[in-house]
Amino acid sequence: MASELEPDVFLDFVFEDGLLFVEVGNATSRPAEAVEIRFGQSFHGLGGGVDFSKLRLFRRIEFLAPGRRIRALLDTSAAYFARKEPTKLTATIRFRDAEGKRHERTVTHDLAIYRELAYVTRA
Repeated sequence: MASELEPDVFLDFVFEDGLLFVEVGNATSRPAEAVEIRFGQSFHGLGGGVDFSKLRLFRRIEFLAPGRRIRALLDTSAAYFARKEPTKLTATIRFRDAEGKRHERTVTHDLAIYRELAYVTRA
C-alpha cells in the first residue's frame, strides 16, 4: 500500500447498468508519470472488434494527475460473456513518482463475478 507521499495507480473493472468499463486511476494526492499497464492475456470489447489489451491508453500515460480517473467503455456484460472473453484478467501496472522512483504491482480481476448480476435497462 502506497503512502500519501507516493502515487498509487490502480486498474479496475466497473459494472454499471449492464455495462463493463475499464478504469485507470491515481488514488492519491501525488501525480504519477510514465504509467504503463501490461495484460497477461488479450481481451476484446466493443462487440469484439477492439483488442483492449493493446489500447494506447494502457501503453503509456505520460502524466496521471492526483485523483484522476480515466474510464473507457469495454462492452455490455451480456456481449462480453457471450463471446466467451477471458474472465480472469491479470495486469502489471508500472509507473514513476515525481522524483523518478519506479513502482510496480500486479493485480488480478475476475469478471465472472458480474456474470449473474441482474440490472435494469433504461429506455
